[in-house]
Amino acid sequence: MVIAEFQQIEKEEIENLKFPSTEVLHDLEKRKERLAELDKALTLGNREHSKIRIYFEDDASCKVVETTVWGITDKRVILKQGVVIPIHRVHSVKL
Repeated sequence: MVIAEFQQIEKEEIENLKFPSTEVLHDLEKRKERLAELDKALTLGNREHSKIRIYFEDDASCKVVETTVWGITDKRVILKQGVVIPIHRVHSVKL
């Protein structure tokens, strides 16, 4: 993953994106790392309202958003205003 290839977008644009059902990470260890990163991001978001960067992919290209994580389900990352990103489309999270 080359971070320079990720287009910066605003959180409000995410609800207009389309997400395929395929997983972007094929390595099981990378998936475990992703979940650990998301758990840390959730803790930072709820305790300190800290913004993090989420690197993800929709049906068109790779994108990055700087935002606060408000919740996580088994399938989605929940941002402010009910905006969601499917976990299986997240490449990484940078705190």
